[in-house]
Amino acid sequence: MTATDARPGVDEPIEAGFTESTTGRVYTVTGGDWESVLGDREAEDDHIVVNMGPQHPSTHGVLRLVLELDGETVTQARVVIGYLHTGIEKSCEFRTWTQGVTFVTRMDYLAPIFNETTYCLGVERLLGIEGQIPERATTIRVLMMELNRISSHLVWLATGSMEIGALSAMLYGFRERETVLDFFERITGLRMNMGYVRPGGLAVDLPAGVEDDIRAFLPVMAKRIDEYEKLLSANPIWRKRLQDVGHLDAQGCIALGVTGPLLRAAGLPWDTRKTMPYCGYDTYDFDVPIATAGDNYARYQVRLEEMRQSLRIVEQCLDRLRPGPVMVADKKIAWPAQLALGGDGLGNSLDHIREIMGTSMEALIHHFKLVTEGFRVPAGQVYVPVESPRGELGAHIVSTGGSRPHRVHMRDPSFVNLQAVPALAEGSYIADVIGSVASIDPVLGGVDR
Repeated sequence: MTATDARPGVDEPIEAGFTESTTGRVYTVTGGDWESVLGDREAEDDHIVVNMGPQHPSTHGVLRLVLELDGETVTQARVVIGYLHTGIEKSCEFRTWTQGVTFVTRMDYLAPIFNETTYCLGVERLLGIEGQIPERATTIRVLMMELNRISSHLVWLATGSMEIGALSAMLYGFRERETVLDFFERITGLRMNMGYVRPGGLAVDLPAGVEDDIRAFLPVMAKRIDEYEKLLSANPIWRKRLQDVGHLDAQGCIALGVTGPLLRAAGLPWDTRKTMPYCGYDTYDFDVPIATAGDNYARYQVRLEEMRQSLRIVEQCLDRLRPGPVMVADKKIAWPAQLALGGDGLGNSLDHIREIMGTSMEALIHHFKLVTEGFRVPAGQVYVPVESPRGELGAHIVSTGGSRPHRVHMRDPSFVNLQAVPALAEGSYIADVIGSVASIDPVLGGVDR
């Protein structure tokens, strides 16, 4: 059996053989190679097809762009993804609810705390314990998310600047990010993909002295953001490369499902921290930065101001922190969180192991069953969104009443926002494609999860 591909430029039919199985007819489709897909289009005068990526240094990871050019003008842009597929969502179905955190934290690897938080908020809603999460744990979650937002935006500033020639901004962005990652390492034991947020609370409490060090960092970071603006905002080369480039208005964003800085740079102040509050964000004093131009320069302005607002939130978190537990009181759910991490930064400390083994046989059995089997979550499904550095990150979680998720699906903003690439790139110069893709700030770990 054969089926003919109706795409222009494809002369040969695509073979679609099939076999019968217990689940029905299974087709095996084989497509043409690069030449057959493009046909003779590359041979046309002043009309070429450029295959950019997936190893191109300016495609933000393993992203592939197929660009049709008329001279230096992009006439068609196609996005090809899937080169970083890890099967994270599927893997969650074969692990306990707590073990799922270890998988989801690795999706958007520049915003791991957000991945963990949206997943755990969904599990907690299914468990019906949202109102039982200790206040200290919720405040630390907000503190960590806003520090993570700053570190993620710093990577965007560093890599995006480097790609259009502003090498100094690249050095400064990574310099400040190192400080934030040092805080993460002190708090969680790891710099990235921490697995710190757990269903019911946190893995461990803050270490001694880190609150004072974070507070001392705030005025330094605020000053550095001012320096970024002085270095870039009025720079004529920077403005020519970004202003009136990659324009996408609010209507276009809504039609494509685009959220985050791209939507706010088009004038719509949609931020789930304000519109759909979680973790007590409605009790914090901060603004939602917006711009109206809807171009790459407006997105740069929005992200700089978002870092300032994150500093405001972090300061309020530090003022709110009070002594208390960081894990829900229900011992049928709570993993041990009252003692320090072990030397490897992952397991429990030896002091805690001695305690649970020496207290009673029942305590040891309970700990063993909690770790190996996990807790059961009532049947149901939820969708919980949070505002990640790239937009609305949501977790759709389905439970059938067991100790493992039936389905975990993430609404990753990088995946959705990449739909805007043709709108941003087509009609512009090929040199501006890199800046426009950088303004989206996609992370392919979240796209190909």
